[in-house]
Amino acid sequence: MPIFMDRHDVAEEVTAAIVAEIHLEDLRIQHKYCCKGLTYWYDDQRKTAFCLIEAPNKEAITEMHAEAHGEVPNTIIEVDASIVESFLGRIEDPSKSQKKELNIVNSPAFRILTVIKLAVDGIAISPTNNLFEKIKDIIADYKGRLINNEDNYLLISNTSTTKSINALLAIKKAFFVSKEDTKQLCIGVSAGVPVTKEHGFFEETIKTTRRLSNISRGQIVITSEVKELYESENQNLKLSDTAIKTLPFQEEQFLNSVMNFLDREWQNPDLGVENFCSNLGLSTSQLYRKTKSILHTSTNNLIQEYRLENAVKLLYKKEKTISEIAFETGFNSAAYFTKCFHKMYGISPSSFIKKA
Repeated sequence: MPIFMDRHDVAEEVTAAIVAEIHLEDLRIQHKYCCKGLTYWYDDQRKTAFCLIEAPNKEAITEMHAEAHGEVPNTIIEVDASIVESFLGRIEDPSKSQKKELNIVNSPAFRILTVIKLAVDGIAISPTNNLFEKIKDIIADYKGRLINNEDNYLLISNTSTTKSINALLAIKKAFFVSKEDTKQLCIGVSAGVPVTKEHGFFEETIKTTRRLSNISRGQIVITSEVKELYESENQNLKLSDTAIKTLPFQEEQFLNSVMNFLDREWQNPDLGVENFCSNLGLSTSQLYRKTKSILHTSTNNLIQEYRLENAVKLLYKKEKTISEIAFETGFNSAAYFTKCFHKMYGISPSSFIKKA
């Protein structure tokens, strides 16, 4: 049967003990709905609870919760158990809570996520074995979990903001000590919960984190929430502005608005500045000023760079012709695609395929 994770936004007066009792009530009647409650996470600070349940469908989960205690979920999504475990560290109740007596589990699902990319001449690449091993060791030293080292980026999950930031500072130090001069570390840090709305597991946080890494320009770029969490954990100790850049919340919102629109429309060959202006409710000059300030490029360049980055992924696969890739990524001709590709990466698409 599929596995689902649901989200409950609970009232201020709800405690970890109450959530433990609710979980126990689910377990008592779950057989009636062909469900199996695997585990849950509760965050008393944010007043959220997330249940991991094996069930035939979403409706069965809602009906089980309704009969057991009346606390129906705000949102339910289907998940992969192995991915849940990689982010959150477990997919079943801690051993003590499997006993019949009530066991209170106050374990938040909130995580600090980090994306680390390496680039050579603007092209994201997988890290060298030597550097990758250094990064893995540092991540482990600071209790981080390496989630993904594919698709040319590393994704890391951590429960502690302080450990996340300190690990990144250590990684940057090791990076520069190794004198990998031709490479660039691109690092973004964000934070969030596994289920927000009808989105995938940690989907919104991962998107934000990757986008922050794309605008890092050699710094560690973090959200304002991560900054506040770090300073709260460290008695208001300020972060270094030299190594770490905090993106204000309004700029984070703009970044995500622009990129969400680009995610939807980038293959449209007619996509231009006017489409962004209309969608975002900005004038041409406002859009240019904001895009240049936050994303360090113009809107037209952003569109082209985004298309070329996706073209690189397709070229790596070697499954389609250059012409097919050109039209699939929104270019009007293979010749213009080749010209833009060479201008950005200093190599033709055909030569790139041979080297890939």
